[in-house]
Amino acid sequence: QVQLVESGGGLVQPGVSLRLSCTTSGRTFSTDAMGWFRQAPGTGREFVASINWSGRSTIYADSVKGRFTISRDNAKNTVYLQMNSLKPEDTAVYYCAARSDGALFITSTRIDYWGQGTQVTVSS
Repeated sequence: QVQLVESGGGLVQPGVSLRLSCTTSGRTFSTDAMGWFRQAPGTGREFVASINWSGRSTIYADSVKGRFTISRDNAKNTVYLQMNSLKPEDTAVYYCAARSDGALFITSTRIDYWGQGTQVTVSS
């Protein structure tokens, strides 16, 4: 059974940092591309960042470029999202995603697996 389990969300003040983790099981993590999407109340799911199977290539949404960093540790079957300089508009449920062909993605079209989501709230 494939599982993607996110952790690290919470309530933080604007300007601080937070790191999300997503640990996978039940499949070969090292060949998957991984990424993050987010969904704020009343909106659709929005692409945040993705990383290819090797970790050598990444891509970011313009709204988070320069503030967020995606990385992976294939030995730990884990992908991370380091979020710095958080803003209230970053408030959303953040979802981990896996694409089995290993290629970068910016849409949810080719996503094979999803995590259950973790809430990030940025508020003073």
